[in-house]
Amino acid sequence: MDVPRKGARRTKIIKRSIAAVIVLAAIPLVTWGLSRLKPAAPPVERGSVWIDSVKRGPMLRNVRGLGTLIPEEILWIPALTDGRVEKLHLRQGARVGKNSVILEMSNPELTLAMNEAEWQVKMAEATYLDLKVKLESEQLDKQARTAQLESEFVQAQLKFERDQQLEKQGLTPELTLKLSKASAEELKKRFNLEEKRYSISSQSVEAQLASQRVQIEKLRAAYQLKKEQVEGLKIRAGTDGVLQEMTLQVGQRVVAGTILSKVAQPQKLKAELKIAETQAKDIQMGQLAIIDTRNGTVEGRVIRIDPAVVNGTVTVDVRIDGKLPEGARPDLSVDGTVEIERLNDVLFTGRPVFGQEKSMVTLFKLEPGTNEALRVQVKLGRQSVNNIEVLEGLKVGDQVILSDMSQFDAHNRVRVN
Repeated sequence: MDVPRKGARRTKIIKRSIAAVIVLAAIPLVTWGLSRLKPAAPPVERGSVWIDSVKRGPMLRNVRGLGTLIPEEILWIPALTDGRVEKLHLRQGARVGKNSVILEMSNPELTLAMNEAEWQVKMAEATYLDLKVKLESEQLDKQARTAQLESEFVQAQLKFERDQQLEKQGLTPELTLKLSKASAEELKKRFNLEEKRYSISSQSVEAQLASQRVQIEKLRAAYQLKKEQVEGLKIRAGTDGVLQEMTLQVGQRVVAGTILSKVAQPQKLKAELKIAETQAKDIQMGQLAIIDTRNGTVEGRVIRIDPAVVNGTVTVDVRIDGKLPEGARPDLSVDGTVEIERLNDVLFTGRPVFGQEKSMVTLFKLEPGTNEALRVQVKLGRQSVNNIEVLEGLKVGDQVILSDMSQFDAHNRVRVN
């Protein structure tokens, strides 16, 4: 027979109350403890990020840009006149000499104008000869008249001298002497006037002939221009080199000024680099550059900096100093690096993906002895193609993640596996 225990129910209730109180008291303590715990750091695979160490020492500042090899001297060949392409002698890529005929064009109107100009020259020359004969004939008539008056004057002077002698001897009257003297003086004046008229006439003849010669030279110049234009329908290279950009077809019509082709000298090439405008501000004339043709490198010097910015880049021309590697040719894509300066003793690391010169960035720094990386503020200085100067926030030996970590902007630490 069971015997009921006194106080068992009360003891049970007390135990349950104590357990409930303990549970109720533990809940806020656990919540508080969990709130004090740091959130779990998101994992990052070490092989998927770029990690570099902070170093101190010399750093080479340089800038890089893509570009192409272009000839230093390019001869553009324009069409001097309108015309129609009749024959193509050479094609793009052909080697040409100074007098090599590239193509031939035709222009019937120009040929007709040249022939008309030639006939005008011949007509002017014939007119000149006719005028010369007429003027020379007139000059001969005037010369004969002058000679006749000279003869009459001499005869009158001799007659006057004879009558003067006879008058002294009383063999002729004084009136006869006066008449002889008057006749001689008259003929002298007429002779002098005719002589002056002949001299003036000679000058007039020369002026008329000179005017006609000028007209002939004018017509000859016009004819020569037309002739050169007709000869210019045979398009010549004009220099030694390689023919480039030959896109014309037989039968095609072109107008004056149209670029028909260009001739380049493949032995004299320069690199035309496109440098980002943010990096081009420190480039100066004469700075050393290294040109990579993918088949070798060669040194050069900056010879021109375009003052204008096009599509966010500045064009920089580099003259090649050394011998180009095999396979170098016009329009070949190259990679150029321009040396800005050499810094002797600076703190630097690899260039972050979004790190700009003289800016403040946040980077994840690996904690020594752990697999965690904490976010730190870093002040950057001067930059190069691959490296950048560290002014504040890091020290020698620190390891930082330089890759794009924008997906972890909400976290101050990550776990590097």
